[in-house]
Amino acid sequence: MRRQYLHLSAYACVRCAGPVIAGSFAVRENEISKETEITPAGAICLSCGHRQDQATEPAQAHHLAPIEWGLLGATNTRPLTVAFVHALNRSELH
Repeated sequence: MRRQYLHLSAYACVRCAGPVIAGSFAVRENEISKETEITPAGAICLSCGHRQDQATEPAQAHHLAPIEWGLLGATNTRPLTVAFVHALNRSELH
């Protein structure tokens, strides 16, 4: 059974040292298969709003355990990615 997973990671912002949260989606065909169709959802600093794609040295990213994100009836993960990016954009306005 195909399942979609949300991956989240956190690392320090290069501008303000605040927490950056990054997300991506991936699909597994079954519980023992490798993840495929990996789609980045974006990253944003929760303190200053800077969009930093990855952790820079010497900082290390802290990865949370993957979270099953709904059943995947179709292979199109784009709507979920767009919703996540829109949520990140809304946080920039505050």
